Amino acid sequence: MDPVKFGLVGYGFGGRYFHAPLISSARECEFLGVVTTSSERRELVAADHPGLDTFDSLTALADAGAEAVAISTPADTHSDLTDKAIALGLSVVCDKPFSLDPQAARRSVALAVERGVTLSPYQNRRWDSDFLTVRNLVGDGSLGDVRRFESRFERYAPGRGPGRSGGGTLLDFGAHLVDQALVLLGPVEDVYAEYMIRETGLDDDVFVALRHTNGAISHLWGSWSQHAPGPRFRVTGTTASLVVTTADTQEGLLVTGATPSTTDTWGVEAPSELDRIHTASTSAPVTLARGAWDTFYPAFARAVRGEGPPPVNATDAVATADVLEAARVSATRHALARPGAAG
Repeated sequence: MDPVKFGLVGYGFGGRYFHAPLISSARECEFLGVVTTSSERRELVAADHPGLDTFDSLTALADAGAEAVAISTPADTHSDLTDKAIALGLSVVCDKPFSLDPQAARRSVALAVERGVTLSPYQNRRWDSDFLTVRNLVGDGSLGDVRRFESRFERYAPGRGPGRSGGGTLLDFGAHLVDQALVLLGPVEDVYAEYMIRETGLDDDVFVALRHTNGAISHLWGSWSQHAPGPRFRVTGTTASLVVTTADTQEGLLVTGATPSTTDTWGVEAPSELDRIHTASTSAPVTLARGAWDTFYPAFARAVRGEGPPPVNATDAVATADVLEAARVSATRHALARPGAAG
């Protein structure tokens, strides 16, 4: 197929490391340039991608022939920029959190349907090596029926958390944690959440409990100030439990300047004796699946061309936003909340 002409809005950490290298590595995409008005970031674009154009606005990018755009800007600008891009007839990939509230998420999804463009939240963590391993072993019945799913994004980097425009840890890490839980176990009936308010005025040390309609329970943790992070996943089923300690390394590779097009072993994790399946009588190591962030943009480009579904359905962003809003209400009121009834 003809490559989709792609632009990028924003060249902060996410745009520079999570989007630009993957767009430029995808044969299905033609990387047109970056929208940024920062002279410093324009210099970074020139250094990282010699000859790549920069633009002052979404309109200028569209006028240059863009068909699609990835939005990687502060969280409080996501909905406005997504809606503007859709109004220009552009298909959109929007970074997490897709929106700050469910109403904005619904509005963007409705606009995309009205304009007939492809819209997809950038839930790249669905293609982490650790989560793909969990999905595979749950899917093939290795654990029996899943009763409890425990998932953590915990780090000690108190200066690196989301700023005020990012909405706090609940929306930052929570967007991935909740999305993965919904992918694995389906819709949620009720939500309980706790968090601490830091000196910045933003939430951190987040805990969210979900009761899924199938009876399973998810326990999710997110923190930028945890000295002793727990295992990435622990999944308990009726016949076995899975513990995954090794965290996906694709982010680290991108930060070093490596890309899928320059790395033969992209997404392959080193084996660890700490990643294991346990039964009542045995314990055996598991090999992690290959991480596959490099598949997102090719799949999105094919969807723009009408050759397949988007990698993440836009309505999934609404479901995640509903759960996150219920979690905010629960933490504020110290009580259970139901998705869709909180806002």
